Amino acid sequence: MTHTGKATITISELREFASFTPCEQRYIRRSLDVGLGRQDALGLWARDGAEATSIRKQYEAYADLAALRDMRPDEFGFDDITVFMGKLIHVAAFDLAQDRIESFSAFRFLYERLLGGWARPWLPGAFCGASALPQIRPERRKILLHSISEAAATASGWSEREPSFYPEWIEKEVA
Repeated sequence: MTHTGKATITISELREFASFTPCEQRYIRRSLDVGLGRQDALGLWARDGAEATSIRKQYEAYADLAALRDMRPDEFGFDDITVFMGKLIHVAAFDLAQDRIESFSAFRFLYERLLGGWARPWLPGAFCGASALPQIRPERRKILLHSISEAAATASGWSEREPSFYPEWIEKEVA
């Protein structure tokens, strides 16, 4: 039964990833390579000088991910919230400012993998906070903030189940 359940979850995650735009899919795969240290993202993903610069800056922005993974603040207390949310919003703002993530769904998909399933309750707040910053162009702010559903913004509980599908680079010849 657990094998069937895990397969169902993986298929659901595959479908969700397939629903994202090609730009979002590419950025998520690139970001996972940067954030999880899976591959040399610069060598693999940089198509030109501007993208190489963006990836270098992403490595800098993602430097806080290891600390964020270790923080895991209490959902009901306020002791660790300032440092945790400050760092999380900083990293999220970088990603949203790249204009490659179009929705909360794609953002959540990425950050569940970068941080872990335990981070789900924190993602709506980080997404809304980062989306509302002045570094995000006004027309983008509107698109991003409209992409989060009321259900996601007001959920009373979140699963801590770890994601099972982590998209990767696929060589065109193999594909």
